Amino acid sequence: MTISHSPAPARSDVAAATPGTTTSPTRPFLLHGRVLSAGALAWSASILTVGQDPHGTVGLAVFGVGSGLFQVGLLFLLRVLWRTRALGDGRIARGVLRFEAFAVAMAMASTFVDAIGISDLSEPAWLALDLFWPLSMLGMFLIGIRIAVAGRWKGLSRFWPMVAESWAVVTIPAMGIFGEEAGKYVGALHLLVGYTVLGAIVSRKTD
Repeated sequence: MTISHSPAPARSDVAAATPGTTTSPTRPFLLHGRVLSAGALAWSASILTVGQDPHGTVGLAVFGVGSGLFQVGLLFLLRVLWRTRALGDGRIARGVLRFEAFAVAMAMASTFVDAIGISDLSEPAWLALDLFWPLSMLGMFLIGIRIAVAGRWKGLSRFWPMVAESWAVVTIPAMGIFGEEAGKYVGALHLLVGYTVLGAIVSRKTD
């Protein structure tokens, strides 16, 4: 008589075998990438709908939802950068990611208070909170440059973060030169070409 013993399936085995799962051993960042792409799509749609400087209750709410979802996507992206040591192993690299996560969280708070119409930019405290929005976007641009320099991400994923995270340095000058209407389309298109594609790239990363 032969007795065979089969080991219990690991959690990752179960996840890989479950239809519709959002992660797998070979694509550990699938969910992160999808959230980033969805957030970029939401913000792009809100910009096309109400512009980048909306007024009125509905406009502020639409822009707040879209930009808020995008900021959630940024947090998911930062988690991938942390787990993959995309900026390097040093304390400075990890400190930069911690500070950027803080800046994005503060930017989310700014987005929320703007969306519900309680912020007052004539007050120093509200203005300081509002500044975290551009500060966080500038931080992402510098992080994109660092990813390319560090070279830990390979192929397209090494350079596309720099393309995606150039949103502020491309869109804001475009608004100043060509006007708000043109800047609206530049900003929306840049999100589609940059962060939506970056989300797809992140979702396919294996390490």
